[in-house]
Amino acid sequence: MHAPELKEGWALVLAAGEGSRLASLTQAATGDPVPKQFCAFGGEVSLLERTLDRAAAIVDPRRIVTVVHRAHRRWWGPLFADVARSSVIVQPSNRGTAIGILLPLLAIARRDPGAVVVILPTDHYVGDEGALRATIAAAFRHAGDDGVILLGITPEGPETSYGYIVPELGSAGRPHRVRRFVEKPAIAAARRLLDEGALWSSFLFVGRVGAYIDLIREALPGLVDALAPLVSAADEGAPIDALYASTPSRDFSRDVLERGVDRLRVLAVPRCGWVDLGEPERLLRTLPRLRRAEARTGTLG
Repeated sequence: MHAPELKEGWALVLAAGEGSRLASLTQAATGDPVPKQFCAFGGEVSLLERTLDRAAAIVDPRRIVTVVHRAHRRWWGPLFADVARSSVIVQPSNRGTAIGILLPLLAIARRDPGAVVVILPTDHYVGDEGALRATIAAAFRHAGDDGVILLGITPEGPETSYGYIVPELGSAGRPHRVRRFVEKPAIAAARRLLDEGALWSSFLFVGRVGAYIDLIREALPGLVDALAPLVSAADEGAPIDALYASTPSRDFSRDVLERGVDRLRVLAVPRCGWVDLGEPERLLRTLPRLRRAEARTGTLG
């Protein structure tokens, strides 16, 4: 593991999903489904552990916050047995990615109102972790109060199963404004997007905690105020089930990002062997690389 590069930064690890698209590949010996983030497709190390290792190579481990699902406690409980309660945000149910991101962001804001946060999904494979870390570090340097930086992956070809981010023209190595999003284009459209300099959408983000919260507040008026009492209640150990159940389900990409394009910027990640493992075909194609990576390092990631 590398020494953390951003000692004052924070990392938010998203580990509360059900992974339903991979259910056929993530069953226990009993036949019961296991959420993908707790599966060790490459050998001994789960996707969640790989992501926590990725986070710990970027920020101080004490500044890593993970959002999990209460129903998954059998899998995440042992992993976080010695972790401070404030570093594990437990959702009583899934209410969409916007809620799953906002709840832990509000918890981070209570601890550090000026925090700069990188958001890390748990279903990514990265061949060149150093290239990704360097881009995250650059995004931290550019993070301001006026927006959120999306990390767009430099495409390795005209992939049709990924979303794309089309940036405005600008100086190389700096964040650019976002022109538009394109979701899973046909092959001809994907080739045209490459000609436009489009990037693969990765669901990796860097921004000040206040910028994230303002982005959500503008896109979904009332949601921040609705969730704030949940953070206070959770901090005090009170049950939040009823409050959470009354919160409407919202999607971060559709309901927040697409409504807040003016507040977004995108920074290109160079080709680094990045793969989103959320689809069965991509996971099966990447399994040999996962196994080689674990055999080569003998450690996480």
